[in-house]
Amino acid sequence: MKKARAVRRGIRREYKRSELGSGIRGRFYGAYRKGHNLVLLKPEVAAAFPTEQAVNDALLSLVRIARTTRRPTTRSSGRAAKAARRST
Repeated sequence: MKKARAVRRGIRREYKRSELGSGIRGRFYGAYRKGHNLVLLKPEVAAAFPTEQAVNDALLSLVRIARTTRRPTTRSSGRAAKAARRST
């Protein structure tokens, strides 16, 4: 029966620390941030979308709608806002 090898912390024996160099912390962080935008969804929102593509499609359609929707004009009477204030 073979003996189980003990799990060793750190680097493998075949690597020599002196040959690895010092390394640079966060060297690729900026490039990573440019190419990735991670967003944490609430569980109830995540449950509504089965895939990443479904989330992207829904958000893109919302962006298109927002860009094409007309905004209230400066001549708007503001009746809806006044009615809301009266009802509270």
